[in-house]
Amino acid sequence: MTDPERSYPAPRELRVLLAVGREGGFSAAAAALGMTQSAVSHSVRASERRLGAVLFVRGRTGAVPTAAGERALAYARRVLRLLDVMAAEVRGAATGGGEGGGSGVVAGPLRIAAFRSAALHLLPGALGRLTARHPELAPEVRIVREVGRGTAGEVLDGRADLGIATIGTTSPVPPGLVGGVLLEEGYALVHPAGHPAPRSLPLVDWVENCSSYTREWWAAQEWLPAATVEAEDDGAVLSMVSSGFGMAVMPELSLTGAPSSVEITDLGPDRPTRSVGYVTTPELAKSLAVRALIRELRGRAD
Repeated sequence: MTDPERSYPAPRELRVLLAVGREGGFSAAAAALGMTQSAVSHSVRASERRLGAVLFVRGRTGAVPTAAGERALAYARRVLRLLDVMAAEVRGAATGGGEGGGSGVVAGPLRIAAFRSAALHLLPGALGRLTARHPELAPEVRIVREVGRGTAGEVLDGRADLGIATIGTTSPVPPGLVGGVLLEEGYALVHPAGHPAPRSLPLVDWVENCSSYTREWWAAQEWLPAATVEAEDDGAVLSMVSSGFGMAVMPELSLTGAPSSVEITDLGPDRPTRSVGYVTTPELAKSLAVRALIRELRGRAD
């Protein structure tokens, strides 16, 4: 019978798995960790035995994670991150002070994944207030395209502690995560200022722009043509509209600080909207740093 305490990889073995996944091979992982290749191979085999699955496909060109391996790597990142959070919060509690009347010091890295407009216009104020209150906190922000698995996927894969995501009926909080809505932003028509017939211009779009709900609204607007130009991001869309190239339908965050060369027209009470919120893991939702950031984000949204 297997000893329960020996059924799971130890933290050092999880770090080896992550190194192999990151470096793409056993030799490269060994060099990065200062270990021998045989020691790395032995560690990976031990993890595979304990987890009961092959984690990497070995080949002449390196090692590629299997589907089971990808899942293991995601959990390895999350487990190791929780160990780091545990150590930081225990040390903070031991030193006293901090929020909640001595419950601990909010310190260490806080990893955030956000789509572009949220990173530019939602996060800065919240992070400024957060670090002013907790100077020992070190936020790390990565801009992630909100397509496919988006920012929520970064959290699920253990690469981010919290993601700023578009959530709602058509894009709910993914299973395994918790979250909440921070703000509802409406869409508006943006076009070159003073243009005599802006609706005659080409429609400029970008892949992150809309949920399926918004696309349905678009399809029902007889005056709105199909998009003929697709830009890389909302900044490029706004630049093209500003130069007179086309018109666009864009959410409010993307229009923050829009230049005077564009005109923003309200689409009325039936305009589409999208929900911008946060997602995190149930475990990290209880951490001091994530809780503090959510409070600041809610303050910004209010």
